[in-house]
Amino acid sequence: MKKLHVSFDGITDTTGYLFSLAKCFAAVLNSGTCKEYTEDIIAASGFAFRMWADKEQLCPSATSIWEFKKQKEWFENSGLLCGYVERLWGEDAMEEERRTAAIELIKKSIQQGNAAVAWDISGCEWGILTGYDDEEQRFSTLKINGEEGDVAYEKLGLLELPILSVLTVSGKTPKEASQILADTKKLAACHLDGQEWCDNPSGLAAYDTILTFIKETLSADTAWNLEYYLGTYAALKWYAWKFFEKYNEPALAQLYKTVYEAWQGAFDTKRNKDVTENEVKKELAAFLSTAKEAEEKAAGLMR
Repeated sequence: MKKLHVSFDGITDTTGYLFSLAKCFAAVLNSGTCKEYTEDIIAASGFAFRMWADKEQLCPSATSIWEFKKQKEWFENSGLLCGYVERLWGEDAMEEERRTAAIELIKKSIQQGNAAVAWDISGCEWGILTGYDDEEQRFSTLKINGEEGDVAYEKLGLLELPILSVLTVSGKTPKEASQILADTKKLAACHLDGQEWCDNPSGLAAYDTILTFIKETLSADTAWNLEYYLGTYAALKWYAWKFFEKYNEPALAQLYKTVYEAWQGAFDTKRNKDVTENEVKKELAAFLSTAKEAEEKAAGLMR
Protein backbone atom coordinates (compact mmCIF):
# COMPACT_ATOMS: atom_id res chain seq x y z
CA MET A 1 0.00 0.00 0.00
CA LYS A 2 1.20 3.52 -0.81
CA LYS A 3 -0.57 6.72 0.19
CA LEU A 4 0.35 10.39 -0.22
CA HIS A 5 -0.69 13.22 2.07
CA VAL A 6 -2.80 15.64 0.05
CA SER A 7 -5.06 18.43 1.29
CA PHE A 8 -6.69 21.60 0.06
CA ASP A 9 -4.74 23.70 2.57
CA GLY A 10 -3.16 26.68 0.83
CA ILE A 11 -5.52 26.64 -2.17
CA THR A 12 -7.44 29.92 -2.24
CA ASP A 13 -11.18 29.45 -2.67
CA THR A 14 -12.99 32.72 -2.05
CA THR A 15 -16.50 31.25 -2.25
CA GLY A 16 -16.20 27.55 -1.40
CA TYR A 17 -17.25 26.72 -4.97
CA LEU A 18 -13.89 26.83 -6.77
CA PHE A 19 -14.21 24.55 -9.81
CA SER A 20 -13.39 21.04 -8.62
CA LEU A 21 -11.04 20.04 -11.46
CA ALA A 22 -8.93 23.17 -11.02
CA LYS A 23 -8.95 22.99 -7.22
CA CYS A 24 -8.02 19.30 -7.18
CA PHE A 25 -5.19 19.72 -9.66
CA ALA A 26 -3.80 22.68 -7.71
CA ALA A 27 -3.88 20.59 -4.52
CA VAL A 28 -2.09 17.74 -6.29
CA LEU A 29 0.66 20.13 -7.36
CA ASN A 30 0.89 21.76 -3.94
CA SER A 31 1.51 18.40 -2.25
CA GLY A 32 3.68 16.82 -4.94
CA THR A 33 6.92 17.19 -6.85
CA CYS A 34 5.84 20.28 -8.84
CA LYS A 35 4.78 22.58 -6.02
CA GLU A 36 6.22 25.65 -7.75
CA TYR A 37 3.49 25.40 -10.42
CA THR A 38 0.62 25.65 -7.93
CA GLU A 39 0.29 29.43 -7.94
CA ASP A 40 -0.07 29.72 -11.72
CA ILE A 41 -1.89 26.56 -12.76
CA ILE A 42 -5.53 27.69 -12.56
CA ALA A 43 -4.84 30.65 -14.83
CA ALA A 44 -2.18 29.04 -17.04
CA SER A 45 -4.52 26.12 -17.78
CA GLY A 46 -7.15 28.63 -18.89
CA PHE A 47 -9.69 27.65 -16.25
CA ALA A 48 -9.55 31.09 -14.62
CA PHE A 49 -11.14 32.39 -17.83
CA ARG A 50 -13.52 29.57 -18.77
CA MET A 51 -17.27 29.96 -18.41
CA TRP A 52 -20.07 27.73 -19.67
CA ALA A 53 -23.77 28.30 -18.98
CA ASP A 54 -26.89 26.21 -19.43
CA LYS A 55 -29.62 28.22 -21.15
CA GLU A 56 -32.57 26.57 -19.42
CA GLN A 57 -32.03 26.33 -15.65
CA LEU A 58 -28.29 27.05 -15.19
CA CYS A 59 -27.76 23.34 -14.61
CA PRO A 60 -24.45 22.97 -12.70
CA SER A 61 -23.33 20.12 -14.98
CA ALA A 62 -22.97 22.61 -17.85
CA THR A 63 -19.81 23.95 -16.18
CA SER A 64 -18.17 20.55 -16.86
CA ILE A 65 -19.07 19.96 -20.49
CA TRP A 66 -16.19 20.30 -22.91
CA GLU A 67 -13.86 18.10 -24.95
CA PHE A 68 -12.39 16.25 -21.98
CA LYS A 69 -9.16 15.20 -23.70
CA LYS A 70 -8.20 18.88 -23.98
CA GLN A 71 -7.36 18.80 -20.25
CA LYS A 72 -3.89 17.42 -20.95
CA GLU A 73 -3.09 20.15 -23.48
CA TRP A 74 -4.55 22.91 -21.31
CA PHE A 75 -2.70 21.97 -18.13
CA GLU A 76 0.54 21.44 -20.06
CA ASN A 77 0.33 25.08 -21.13
CA SER A 78 1.83 25.86 -17.71
CA GLY A 79 5.06 24.01 -18.51
CA LEU A 80 4.03 20.71 -16.96
CA LEU A 81 3.93 17.31 -18.62
CA CYS A 82 0.75 15.35 -17.92
CA GLY A 83 -0.65 11.89 -18.38
CA TYR A 84 -4.28 11.35 -19.37
CA VAL A 85 -6.72 8.48 -19.96
CA GLU A 86 -10.42 8.74 -20.76
CA ARG A 87 -13.42 6.62 -21.73
CA LEU A 88 -16.57 8.47 -22.66
CA TRP A 89 -20.19 7.73 -23.58
CA GLY A 90 -20.56 5.13 -26.31
CA GLU A 91 -17.12 3.65 -25.70
CA ASP A 92 -18.21 0.66 -23.62
CA ALA A 93 -16.10 -1.73 -25.67
CA MET A 94 -13.00 0.12 -24.43
CA GLU A 95 -14.08 0.22 -20.76
CA GLU A 96 -11.81 -2.50 -19.39
CA GLU A 97 -8.83 -1.53 -21.55
CA ARG A 98 -9.03 2.15 -20.59
CA ARG A 99 -9.66 1.40 -16.91
CA THR A 100 -6.60 -0.87 -16.81
CA ALA A 101 -4.50 1.86 -18.45
CA ALA A 102 -5.83 4.44 -16.00
CA ILE A 103 -5.04 2.24 -12.99
CA GLU A 104 -1.45 1.84 -14.14
CA LEU A 105 -1.13 5.57 -14.84
CA ILE A 106 -2.44 6.44 -11.37
CA LYS A 107 -0.17 3.97 -9.59
CA LYS A 108 2.89 5.21 -11.51
CA SER A 109 2.05 8.82 -10.67
CA ILE A 110 1.60 8.05 -6.97
CA GLN A 111 4.89 6.13 -6.94
CA GLN A 112 6.56 9.28 -8.28
CA GLY A 113 5.03 11.40 -5.50
CA ASN A 114 2.06 12.93 -7.30
CA ALA A 115 -1.59 12.12 -6.65
CA ALA A 116 -4.04 11.86 -9.57
CA VAL A 117 -7.23 13.75 -10.42
CA ALA A 118 -10.26 11.75 -11.56
CA TRP A 119 -13.85 12.45 -12.53
CA ASP A 120 -16.76 11.44 -10.28
CA ILE A 121 -14.69 10.79 -7.15
CA SER A 122 -16.73 13.53 -5.42
CA GLY A 123 -20.11 12.54 -6.86
CA CYS A 124 -20.36 14.09 -10.35
CA GLU A 125 -17.38 16.29 -9.49
CA TRP A 126 -13.64 15.75 -9.71
CA GLY A 127 -11.69 14.37 -6.78
CA ILE A 128 -8.20 13.13 -5.96
CA LEU A 129 -6.75 9.62 -5.87
CA THR A 130 -4.16 9.82 -3.11
CA GLY A 131 -3.00 6.22 -2.74
CA TYR A 132 -3.47 2.62 -3.81
CA ASP A 133 -3.56 -0.83 -2.22
CA ASP A 134 -2.98 -3.72 -4.63
CA GLU A 135 -3.88 -6.29 -2.01
CA GLU A 136 -7.30 -4.73 -1.39
CA GLN A 137 -7.58 -3.48 -4.99
CA ARG A 138 -8.68 -0.05 -3.81
CA PHE A 139 -7.63 3.58 -4.27
CA SER A 140 -7.57 6.06 -1.39
CA THR A 141 -9.54 9.18 -2.29
CA LEU A 142 -9.96 12.80 -1.26
CA LYS A 143 -13.26 14.41 -2.18
CA ILE A 144 -13.66 18.08 -3.04
CA ASN A 145 -15.23 18.68 0.40
CA GLY A 146 -12.09 17.34 2.11
CA GLU A 147 -13.64 13.98 3.01
CA GLU A 148 -11.36 10.95 2.69
CA GLY A 149 -12.58 7.62 1.35
CA ASP A 150 -11.73 4.85 -1.06
CA VAL A 151 -12.93 3.31 -4.31
CA ALA A 152 -12.40 -0.15 -5.79
CA TYR A 153 -10.17 -0.38 -8.85
CA GLU A 154 -13.04 -2.04 -10.74
CA LYS A 155 -15.37 0.91 -10.04
CA LEU A 156 -13.05 3.56 -11.49
CA GLY A 157 -15.03 5.34 -14.19
CA LEU A 158 -18.20 3.47 -13.25
CA LEU A 159 -19.58 5.58 -10.42
CA GLU A 160 -22.53 8.01 -10.43
CA LEU A 161 -21.90 9.39 -13.93
CA PRO A 162 -19.94 6.60 -15.65
CA ILE A 163 -17.23 8.49 -17.50
CA LEU A 164 -13.54 7.76 -17.04
CA SER A 165 -11.28 10.81 -16.95
CA VAL A 166 -7.92 10.60 -15.17
CA LEU A 167 -5.26 13.33 -15.22
CA THR A 168 -1.77 13.05 -13.72
CA VAL A 169 1.46 15.04 -13.47
CA SER A 170 4.41 13.30 -15.12
CA GLY A 171 7.10 15.97 -15.35
CA LYS A 172 8.16 19.48 -16.31
CA THR A 173 9.46 21.34 -19.34
CA PRO A 174 11.86 24.31 -19.44
CA LYS A 175 9.13 26.66 -20.66
CA GLU A 176 10.00 30.32 -20.19
CA ALA A 177 7.72 32.57 -18.13
CA SER A 178 7.26 34.92 -21.09
CA GLN A 179 5.97 32.05 -23.21
CA ILE A 180 3.63 30.84 -20.45
CA LEU A 181 2.19 34.37 -20.29
CA ALA A 182 1.80 34.66 -24.08
CA ASP A 183 0.20 31.22 -24.40
CA THR A 184 -2.13 31.86 -21.47
CA LYS A 185 -3.40 35.04 -23.11
CA LYS A 186 -3.98 33.11 -26.33
CA LEU A 187 -5.80 30.31 -24.48
CA ALA A 188 -7.95 32.79 -22.55
CA ALA A 189 -8.92 34.78 -25.65
CA CYS A 190 -9.74 31.55 -27.50
CA HIS A 191 -12.22 30.54 -24.83
CA LEU A 192 -13.69 34.01 -24.28
CA ASP A 193 -14.35 34.21 -28.02
CA GLY A 194 -16.25 30.89 -27.90
CA GLN A 195 -13.72 28.90 -29.92
CA GLU A 196 -13.53 25.91 -27.53
CA TRP A 197 -16.17 23.28 -28.25
CA CYS A 198 -19.30 23.11 -26.11
CA ASP A 199 -23.03 22.86 -26.84
CA ASN A 200 -23.71 25.58 -24.27
CA PRO A 201 -22.90 29.31 -24.50
CA SER A 202 -19.30 29.76 -23.47
CA GLY A 203 -16.81 32.50 -22.77
CA LEU A 204 -18.19 36.02 -23.00
CA ALA A 205 -21.48 34.65 -24.36
CA ALA A 206 -22.12 33.03 -20.97
CA TYR A 207 -22.69 36.47 -19.45
CA ASP A 208 -25.86 37.13 -21.44
CA THR A 209 -27.17 33.66 -20.63
CA ILE A 210 -26.71 34.22 -16.90
CA LEU A 211 -28.08 37.77 -17.06
CA THR A 212 -31.17 36.54 -18.91
CA PHE A 213 -31.64 33.84 -16.30
CA ILE A 214 -31.51 36.41 -13.50
CA LYS A 215 -34.00 38.70 -15.20
CA GLU A 216 -36.46 36.10 -16.52
CA THR A 217 -36.10 32.73 -14.74
CA LEU A 218 -34.57 33.17 -11.29
CA SER A 219 -36.83 31.95 -8.48
CA ALA A 220 -36.51 30.45 -5.04
CA ASP A 221 -36.39 26.99 -6.66
CA THR A 222 -33.45 27.86 -8.91
CA ALA A 223 -31.54 30.16 -6.56
CA TRP A 224 -28.95 27.51 -5.69
CA ASN A 225 -28.16 26.99 -9.38
CA LEU A 226 -27.26 30.66 -9.61
CA GLU A 227 -25.20 30.41 -6.42
CA TYR A 228 -23.20 27.54 -7.92
CA TYR A 229 -22.39 29.57 -11.03
CA LEU A 230 -21.53 32.74 -9.16
CA GLY A 231 -19.41 30.86 -6.65
CA THR A 232 -17.60 28.84 -9.30
CA TYR A 233 -16.70 31.75 -11.56
CA ALA A 234 -15.96 34.28 -8.82
CA ALA A 235 -13.40 31.93 -7.26
CA LEU A 236 -11.79 31.33 -10.67
CA LYS A 237 -11.56 35.03 -11.57
CA TRP A 238 -9.46 35.64 -8.45
CA TYR A 239 -6.74 33.53 -10.07
CA ALA A 240 -6.87 35.51 -13.31
CA TRP A 241 -6.33 38.72 -11.35
CA LYS A 242 -3.43 37.30 -9.35
CA PHE A 243 -1.81 35.72 -12.41
CA PHE A 244 -1.57 39.01 -14.30
CA GLU A 245 -0.48 40.80 -11.16
CA LYS A 246 2.38 38.33 -10.75
CA TYR A 247 3.38 38.53 -14.42
CA ASN A 248 3.51 42.36 -14.33
CA GLU A 249 0.56 43.02 -16.62
CA PRO A 250 -1.02 45.98 -14.77
CA ALA A 251 -3.81 46.71 -17.27
CA LEU A 252 -5.02 43.10 -17.32
CA ALA A 253 -4.51 42.76 -13.57
CA GLN A 254 -6.70 45.82 -12.91
CA LEU A 255 -9.39 44.60 -15.29
CA TYR A 256 -9.48 41.17 -13.69
CA LYS A 257 -9.54 42.70 -10.23
CA THR A 258 -12.72 44.46 -11.36
CA VAL A 259 -14.06 41.23 -12.88
CA TYR A 260 -13.34 39.24 -9.73
CA GLU A 261 -14.80 41.85 -7.36
CA ALA A 262 -17.98 42.04 -9.43
CA TRP A 263 -18.49 38.26 -9.47
CA GLN A 264 -17.67 38.07 -5.77
CA GLY A 265 -20.07 40.93 -5.07
CA ALA A 266 -22.82 39.09 -6.92
CA PHE A 267 -22.07 35.91 -4.98
CA ASP A 268 -22.15 37.72 -1.63
CA THR A 269 -25.38 39.44 -2.59
CA LYS A 270 -26.99 36.13 -3.49
CA ARG A 271 -25.90 34.61 -0.18
CA ASN A 272 -27.18 37.51 1.93
CA LYS A 273 -30.32 38.82 0.23
CA ASP A 274 -33.63 37.56 -1.11
CA VAL A 275 -32.97 37.00 -4.82
CA THR A 276 -36.67 36.80 -5.60
CA GLU A 277 -36.96 40.55 -4.97
CA ASN A 278 -36.70 42.69 -8.11
CA GLU A 279 -34.27 45.17 -6.58
CA VAL A 280 -31.90 42.34 -5.66
CA LYS A 281 -32.13 40.93 -9.18
CA LYS A 282 -31.18 44.37 -10.51
CA GLU A 283 -28.23 44.45 -8.12
CA LEU A 284 -27.05 41.03 -9.32
CA ALA A 285 -27.42 42.07 -12.94
CA ALA A 286 -25.45 45.26 -12.32
CA PHE A 287 -22.54 43.29 -10.83
CA LEU A 288 -22.41 40.91 -13.79
CA SER A 289 -22.74 43.72 -16.31
CA THR A 290 -19.70 45.37 -14.71
CA ALA A 291 -17.78 42.09 -14.93
CA LYS A 292 -18.82 41.59 -18.54
CA GLU A 293 -17.66 45.05 -19.60
CA ALA A 294 -14.28 44.62 -17.92
CA GLU A 295 -13.74 41.13 -19.29
CA GLU A 296 -14.65 42.25 -22.81
CA LYS A 297 -11.89 44.86 -22.52
CA ALA A 298 -9.50 42.23 -21.20
CA ALA A 299 -10.30 39.91 -24.11
CA GLY A 300 -9.51 42.73 -26.50
CA LEU A 301 -6.10 43.19 -24.91
CA MET A 302 -5.35 39.47 -25.10
CA ARG A 303 -6.40 38.88 -28.72
